[in-house]
Amino acid sequence: MSFMIPSMRDLRSLSRMAVKAVIFDLGKVIVPFDFKRSYAKLAPLCGISIAEIPARIAPSGLIDLFESGGIEPREFVREFSKLLNLDTSYEDFCEIWASIFLPDTLIPDSMLEGIARGYRLVLLSNTNAIHFEMLRRTYPLLRHFHSFVLSYEVGAMKPLPAIFLRAIEEAQCRPEECFYTDDLAVNIEAARAHGMDAVQFESAEQIEAELHKRGVLWRL
Repeated sequence: MSFMIPSMRDLRSLSRMAVKAVIFDLGKVIVPFDFKRSYAKLAPLCGISIAEIPARIAPSGLIDLFESGGIEPREFVREFSKLLNLDTSYEDFCEIWASIFLPDTLIPDSMLEGIARGYRLVLLSNTNAIHFEMLRRTYPLLRHFHSFVLSYEVGAMKPLPAIFLRAIEEAQCRPEECFYTDDLAVNIEAARAHGMDAVQFESAEQIEAELHKRGVLWRL
């Protein structure tokens, strides 16, 4: 990955907004995912097509309830299984449910390690207990984060104010001193509404360039 030094003009223009904390979304920013991967494994177990599975689940609001911390993992699995007439063990379900994540990350370990040496590094994610337990085991680069702000623990999902306020609290600085990236425009707008400097994620190279413009530099 190229290392770009910002010009003095860039540094002067951004001097009023010196970054003290860098906040990353998780899904499709650090770790790619595709729900069809789990639907493909569920389909032969319940006799429902891959396309029909999300259509059955969505009206229940069960996933949002789970990611908001409104239901415990085992109860979630029971209710989910009822919706699909699924007969499987809790452990097997968790393995299938966590299979949505792809092995290669979108952000390199070295970037997070470098940022964490000089800045407060915070993860802000809509997620659930089953997914995050697996993510921590599977993706060692998450060890670089100083704090995790997770929807199921906060009791609110992005773009609700409560989870952004918690993220700012965990950043341990003013909102304007936080740099945030997320793949969804609605979450970028919400972050900006709370005073954060936010950029919609496109690639690791793009975010590296945006951070360098703001004087966030790192060397390992």
